[in-house]
Amino acid sequence: MSVIDEAVKALAAKLGDGFDGSAKFVIEGEGAVIVDGAGVRAAAETDEADVTMTASSDTFQDILDGNLNPTMAFMSGKLKLDGDMGTAMKLGSALS
Repeated sequence: MSVIDEAVKALAAKLGDGFDGSAKFVIEGEGAVIVDGAGVRAAAETDEADVTMTASSDTFQDILDGNLNPTMAFMSGKLKLDGDMGTAMKLGSALS
Protein backbone atom coordinates (compact mmCIF):
# COMPACT_ATOMS: atom_id res chain seq x y z
CA MET A 1 0.00 0.00 0.00
CA SER A 2 1.40 3.41 -0.92
CA VAL A 3 1.95 6.26 1.54
CA ILE A 4 -0.92 8.16 -0.10
CA ASP A 5 -3.30 5.18 0.17
CA GLU A 6 -2.39 4.78 3.84
CA ALA A 7 -2.87 8.52 4.43
CA VAL A 8 -6.32 8.44 2.80
CA LYS A 9 -7.34 5.49 4.96
CA ALA A 10 -6.02 7.04 8.19
CA LEU A 11 -7.57 10.46 7.55
CA ALA A 12 -10.90 8.93 6.57
CA ALA A 13 -10.93 6.99 9.85
CA LYS A 14 -10.27 10.17 11.84
CA LEU A 15 -12.58 12.52 9.95
CA GLY A 16 -15.51 10.24 9.13
CA ASP A 17 -17.88 11.74 6.57
CA GLY A 18 -15.74 14.62 5.48
CA PHE A 19 -14.73 18.07 6.54
CA ASP A 20 -16.36 21.50 6.46
CA GLY A 21 -13.86 23.22 4.19
CA SER A 22 -11.08 21.87 2.05
CA ALA A 23 -7.49 21.03 2.83
CA LYS A 24 -4.73 19.51 0.75
CA PHE A 25 -1.90 17.58 2.41
CA VAL A 26 1.24 17.45 0.29
CA ILE A 27 3.48 14.63 1.48
CA GLU A 28 6.94 15.43 0.16
CA GLY A 29 8.14 12.91 -2.39
CA GLU A 30 4.91 10.90 -2.26
CA GLY A 31 1.98 12.96 -3.57
CA ALA A 32 -1.03 14.64 -1.99
CA VAL A 33 -4.32 13.95 -0.25
CA ILE A 34 -7.37 16.21 -0.29
CA VAL A 35 -9.96 16.47 2.47
CA ASP A 36 -13.30 18.19 1.88
CA GLY A 37 -17.05 17.78 2.30
CA ALA A 38 -16.98 14.77 -0.05
CA GLY A 39 -14.47 12.91 2.14
CA VAL A 40 -10.81 12.03 1.73
CA ARG A 41 -9.08 11.02 -1.51
CA ALA A 42 -5.78 11.15 -3.37
CA ALA A 43 -5.33 14.63 -4.83
CA ALA A 44 -4.33 15.66 -8.31
CA GLU A 45 -1.79 18.43 -8.89
CA THR A 46 -4.61 20.67 -10.09
CA ASP A 47 -6.86 20.19 -7.05
CA GLU A 48 -7.41 23.49 -5.22
CA ALA A 49 -8.10 23.75 -1.48
CA ASP A 50 -8.70 26.44 1.16
CA VAL A 51 -5.38 25.51 2.73
CA THR A 52 -2.40 23.46 1.57
CA MET A 53 -0.22 21.80 4.20
CA THR A 54 3.17 20.39 3.28
CA ALA A 55 5.23 18.00 5.41
CA SER A 56 7.59 15.07 5.15
CA SER A 57 6.16 11.58 5.25
CA ASP A 58 7.56 11.09 8.79
CA THR A 59 6.01 14.32 10.09
CA PHE A 60 2.66 13.50 8.51
CA GLN A 61 2.72 10.01 10.06
CA ASP A 62 3.58 11.45 13.49
CA ILE A 63 0.61 13.82 13.25
CA LEU A 64 -1.75 10.99 12.27
CA ASP A 65 -0.42 8.74 15.05
CA GLY A 66 -0.99 11.48 17.61
CA ASN A 67 2.73 11.70 18.39
CA LEU A 68 2.98 15.28 17.05
CA ASN A 69 0.46 18.06 17.54
CA PRO A 70 -0.27 19.79 14.19
CA THR A 71 0.16 23.23 15.79
CA MET A 72 3.54 22.26 17.22
CA ALA A 73 4.56 20.81 13.84
CA PHE A 74 3.75 24.19 12.25
CA MET A 75 5.48 26.20 14.97
CA SER A 76 8.64 24.08 14.68
CA GLY A 77 8.71 24.41 10.89
CA LYS A 78 7.97 20.74 10.19
CA LEU A 79 4.56 21.60 8.68
CA LYS A 80 4.23 24.41 6.14
CA LEU A 81 0.89 26.13 5.48
CA ASP A 82 -0.31 28.05 2.45
CA GLY A 83 -3.81 29.48 2.55
CA ASP A 84 -6.50 29.88 5.18
CA MET A 85 -5.09 29.50 8.70
CA GLY A 86 -8.62 29.14 10.17
CA THR A 87 -9.30 26.06 8.05
CA ALA A 88 -5.92 24.61 9.04
CA MET A 89 -6.70 25.14 12.73
CA LYS A 90 -10.15 23.56 12.38
CA LEU A 91 -8.61 20.52 10.71
CA GLY A 92 -5.86 20.36 13.32
CA SER A 93 -8.52 20.20 16.03
CA ALA A 94 -10.34 17.43 14.17
CA LEU A 95 -7.13 15.39 13.94
CA SER A 96 -6.15 15.78 17.60
